[in-house]
Amino acid sequence: MRKTTVVAAFAAGFVGWCSVGSVAPRAARAQAPDAEPPAQPDAPDTLPPPAEEPPPAVEPSTPGASSPPSPAAPLDSALFPNPALDARGLQQQGEERPDARREGGSVTLEDIFAEDWWSHARPIFEFHGYFRTRAHLFHNFSLGRRDAPDQALYPQPPDNQYQSVAGNMPGNSVGPILCNSDESDSGTFTSDGSNLRGCQSKTQAGANLRFRLNPQIHVSDNLRINSQVDILDNVVFGSTPEGYELRPGDSGGYAVLPRSGYVPNGYLDSTQSPPASGVNGLEDSIRVKRAWAEYTTPLGEIRFGRMPNHWGLGMVYNSGDAHDDDAQSTVDRLMVASGIKLLDLVIAGMWDFPNEGATYRAPYAGSEVYDRGQLDDVSQYGLIIMRSKSPELTKLELSRGNLVLNTGLYLNYRDQLLANDQSGSGGANVPDVNPTSLANEGFSRREASIWLPDVWLQLLYKKLRVEAEFAAVIGSVESTTAEPNNSADFAAGSQADRKLRQYGFAFELQQKLVEDRLRLNFKSGWASGDPDAFDPDSSGNLIPGRAEQQVNDDTISTFRFHPSYRVDNILNRYILQRVQGTYYFNPSLDYDFTREPNGQRIGGGINVVWTRASEFVQTPGHANDLGLELGGALYFQSKDGALNDDPAQPGGFFAQLQYSVLFPLDGLGYQAATDAQVSVDTSAAQLLRLYLGVLF
Repeated sequence: MRKTTVVAAFAAGFVGWCSVGSVAPRAARAQAPDAEPPAQPDAPDTLPPPAEEPPPAVEPSTPGASSPPSPAAPLDSALFPNPALDARGLQQQGEERPDARREGGSVTLEDIFAEDWWSHARPIFEFHGYFRTRAHLFHNFSLGRRDAPDQALYPQPPDNQYQSVAGNMPGNSVGPILCNSDESDSGTFTSDGSNLRGCQSKTQAGANLRFRLNPQIHVSDNLRINSQVDILDNVVFGSTPEGYELRPGDSGGYAVLPRSGYVPNGYLDSTQSPPASGVNGLEDSIRVKRAWAEYTTPLGEIRFGRMPNHWGLGMVYNSGDAHDDDAQSTVDRLMVASGIKLLDLVIAGMWDFPNEGATYRAPYAGSEVYDRGQLDDVSQYGLIIMRSKSPELTKLELSRGNLVLNTGLYLNYRDQLLANDQSGSGGANVPDVNPTSLANEGFSRREASIWLPDVWLQLLYKKLRVEAEFAAVIGSVESTTAEPNNSADFAAGSQADRKLRQYGFAFELQQKLVEDRLRLNFKSGWASGDPDAFDPDSSGNLIPGRAEQQVNDDTISTFRFHPSYRVDNILNRYILQRVQGTYYFNPSLDYDFTREPNGQRIGGGINVVWTRASEFVQTPGHANDLGLELGGALYFQSKDGALNDDPAQPGGFFAQLQYSVLFPLDGLGYQAATDAQVSVDTSAAQLLRLYLGVLF
């Protein structure tokens, strides 16, 4: 009998040990940091057998039943979770810990265990992320312009037939002439007598999806590993059909393979294949984007790995972690942060690795990869000095009617001596290049030295938020060419040396009213332009977003916002691809028609954006006014999900329907036409967009 009791106690202790490692930490983390544990009575030195534990009361399972079931055997009770036994095990564990007050202050470091410092000391897995599907319909995003495809501000749909305008002169016919009179009203006919007409299509429609996971491994309260994994990252609906395959092209890139006899035509495809880079797509089904560790010590925090980089409003450095974002700022970094808690001051130093150039791997499986050289590295060193109150203290101060000021400076210094930016056979980054030729081929002299200051300011008062960010790019670069051995650029009288003088500013204001259901917003921003830049592939005018080339000037001054900092849905998001060399004014409002305490809400919003160019010569029409965009949205959020505790953030099931229309102004048109030129009028672009997502 005694042997059976000992076995039962051992099994119960093992179950209790597992419970401490997996369940207790979550309960501990939910308590206030400064809360004292409840008083516990003295516990015996050893646990009593679980058989002596009184069984919990059980409600009768059928009407009329009055007596609880008989207690289980001692061994059976040890095989299942026993909350009462777990609590007694924790009580005994607390009694066995060294206590300086109880033992007269004679406790040494060797006597202190992990559980004395942290609420848990065994790994806990935590998952967050989202699954989204976005459907869109773009109409007339070319704005009625008829440029050649390689010179277009936004390219025409490839199935649309039109007469191109090159330098405001008539060009060649572009697009298929394969439609009949019922399918097109075009007057363009084929020359073979078949009476087929040019196909007309101003619409682009489709959908894409993404499944994002952000796994976290909490080794203990002060040690964790974070990661980010995207599954089917922005995969287009209908892409990678079973009959579609690729192969490396003869002149670089990839070429489409002829279809097999099983599915010789696309209309026979009946299933989708998983995306595989170089096989039926350019990306794999699973993409690991980030992985980094964080270790908190009494003196500060250490972070190392590939991690997100976000600052302020996200104007320059934007982590891109919002549910509708695409572009991200991700950095390979070693970081040490500390501060003064009483002053809400944080100071952090970073060593970043933006670009290491060519790497080498030994010719055996699993070998270590290392950097081939140092002079071609882009080195970056950063400093953050920030004063910011915690969210809990911020809520407390605002509830008392106090003003909250958060501000900070993010300063980076970046340099590079040599570069190998070649993508052809002479580049050191090409894997199949003969290593013996790398000593003399592929390198260009860069001698870049850049300072990147970024100042952020936030004012909070009751329901008012005022926020601003100012950033600059200040430095110099001796040569911007990618041609190897560019010693000719530094000859006497050469103007290869360039200055970098770029400036950007973003401002946001928000006022919450009607129990936070009504939100009045205003955004404005400015990105410096460059009056001495042009796109060599166009008619002499820079198309924002294209490669720049300086003309009789030694300063590069076009500033660009991060693509995930958005102010509209058409012009800056899709056509210009970001705010760059422009400034804008953006009033908007959002209103929750219904809003429940559990997070469920139904609402809508309207948005107006007026965009102008900082330098008129950078626009196709040589005019500052670019466009006026109007938009509206309806949204629904369910009560599901753990994120509903913050009403300002979507959580659970989230759906949104958006409509926007852009009226192009003179800056997006052509310059005044002469008698020998062709005048083309621009027209409005429209967008209809549906978002369906599950956020957790």
